[in-house]
Amino acid sequence: MMRSSSSTIYSSFSLFALHLLFVLSLFLLFPWISASENQFKLDGKVLELDDSNFDAAISNFDYMFVDFYAPWCGHCKRLAPELDKAAPILAGLEKPIIVAKVDADKYRKLASKHDIDGYPTLKIFMHGVSTEYYGPRKSDLLIRYLTKFVAPDVAILSSDSAIKDFIDSAGTNFPIFIGFGLNESMIANLGVKYKKKAWFSVAKDFSEDIMSLYDFDKVPALAAIHPVYNEQSIFYGPFEEKFIEDFIKQSLLPLILPISEDSLKSLKDDQRKVVLTIMDDEADEKSKGLLKVLKSAASANRDLVFGFVGVKQWEDFAESFEVYRKTPLPKMVVWDGDEEYYTVVGSESMDETDMGTQVSRFLEGYREGSVVQKRITGPTFMGFIRSQIGTIALLVIFTLLVVVLIFTMAREEPLTVGTREQAAEDSHSTSQPDLTKED
Repeated sequence: MMRSSSSTIYSSFSLFALHLLFVLSLFLLFPWISASENQFKLDGKVLELDDSNFDAAISNFDYMFVDFYAPWCGHCKRLAPELDKAAPILAGLEKPIIVAKVDADKYRKLASKHDIDGYPTLKIFMHGVSTEYYGPRKSDLLIRYLTKFVAPDVAILSSDSAIKDFIDSAGTNFPIFIGFGLNESMIANLGVKYKKKAWFSVAKDFSEDIMSLYDFDKVPALAAIHPVYNEQSIFYGPFEEKFIEDFIKQSLLPLILPISEDSLKSLKDDQRKVVLTIMDDEADEKSKGLLKVLKSAASANRDLVFGFVGVKQWEDFAESFEVYRKTPLPKMVVWDGDEEYYTVVGSESMDETDMGTQVSRFLEGYREGSVVQKRITGPTFMGFIRSQIGTIALLVIFTLLVVVLIFTMAREEPLTVGTREQAAEDSHSTSQPDLTKED
């Protein structure tokens, strides 16, 4: 009896000792936990990070948006107040995104570790893994853009109102894909793969009104919607991953893309040739009629990207394709997105009569190989070469350019016309920000 009682007392003491040890462990560990949590003051302001706390911040927060800046950089100075406005809203999301900044000019070792060689460079860190950010920089647009990164890869929509709310919240910066009556598993992998470029969802329940609104008459159907262009297209299958992915890739851009400094970025990863139509003014009535014709042609030729630009809207870009004051417009070329383009023999320009036939002949000539290959030029460069005083003028200009280059080496330059590849390459220049590093 005594032995049993002693055994019970010993067991109770051992259990008590274990509890005590556990409590003491927590007590000893608590200061370290508290120190880790309190290392960053989360008050809705932009965190200032450096060599001593950067890695800790990345480890502590699932989502961080980091601005690698230089104090002397003009673009950085303009960006700072936009980040200040966005920071408290992003920090208040259900899945918070912490906004931080690093003086990359001062902490160069840290900047080098993260491949920073241009200012500002913006990166999103998701669970410690970074991806470079090329989106808008105004606070309201930046908030919408970043919210996407913490959204589900594929949203599940169960009613008409859920569909409407999803589209409203998605905004206009990305195309939207909605699978009507489609199994989530069919686009789950693609939702992950193209999450940075589009919104993905499947609608489980919807009315005939929705079918009429999005112009499909049977299910399953996959709708691609471009809110900013008021454009949509429908895919009815086959619903195998390869065919779905082809439709998604072709639908990431609108049927006809207005060429601008911003839209060139979206062409960067698209391998298709660009059927480029150069017109005098893309906003006049004549151009609007031509755009309708081009949209029909684009719908039937999805292996090509159809783009357009007005000389009035972007003269320097148009001149890169030998378009000058006396050039008959509209003019169509096929551009590789880099340094080369093709004119079609017999279709160097268009007139106002039967533009549909002329566009069809242009495409037929291109596909048959009846083309002349050329290289893009700098603005008015060929005009100088052809003129009688071209050589002298060129030498003078070259000398002036050298002087200007020396004078502006350490200063920021305005945006210049670039090719699809330049949009990627120039992003690593501190003296001349590229198309992807400007608002």
